[in-house]
Amino acid sequence: MPIRLSDFDAVTFDVYGTLIDWEPSIIGFLSKWAAGHGVKAGDQDLLMSFDRARADIQKERPAHLYPDVLRRCFDRIAKEFAVEPDATEREQFAASPHRWPAYSDSHAGLKALQARAKIGALSNIDNASLASSCGKLEITFDLVVTAEGVGAYKPDWPHFNTAIERLQSRGIGRERILHVGQSLRADITPANRLGLKCAWINRPGRALGLAGEGAAEARPDLTVSSLAELVSAITERDPTHA
Repeated sequence: MPIRLSDFDAVTFDVYGTLIDWEPSIIGFLSKWAAGHGVKAGDQDLLMSFDRARADIQKERPAHLYPDVLRRCFDRIAKEFAVEPDATEREQFAASPHRWPAYSDSHAGLKALQARAKIGALSNIDNASLASSCGKLEITFDLVVTAEGVGAYKPDWPHFNTAIERLQSRGIGRERILHVGQSLRADITPANRLGLKCAWINRPGRALGLAGEGAAEARPDLTVSSLAELVSAITERDPTHA
């Protein structure tokens, strides 16, 4: 059955990978680091080393704040490639979310959706980093759930349960929520398990979150290649769209 915006009162988003284009910055940092330490590794090898480390560290409880997740990722990557971690480089990597740019279609897409529904951010990030990203997106979300706020990381369920509860308190049931993400592992699979309708933004050339535990089980209700395509698809199918 086609997904139409009129079927939903809230659209919740994963942020990093979906709205913020983090992969080129991560690859750029790690490639420069590798070259500086004589590490012979390709961009995808470095990126997947980060992805594996991130997924493992985010399972640890009590949960670490995201800058500390990045510090621990940096140390694991350095160990994997037999490099002694440098404290200055570690801190630069920990601060990198403040420099990650927004996708070019993010602001316009979010504004178009917010004109007709509540929009929410369900993000594996700390509050300060998300505030920087919201500045780049030029948007104020109606609902914000961060890893710092719930003390856990997706694909664990606290983000989703908190968002569902908060939206229910506003009179929006889970059947009226559409969740949007780029990560199969952290967003689409848990949305499936919780009975949420979901859309997968499969950004070309992006790889984070597409493998790992649970990713192969993901079954999006709609697959698009950009936020602009998503907005077009769910509004053109909508008989109320002017």
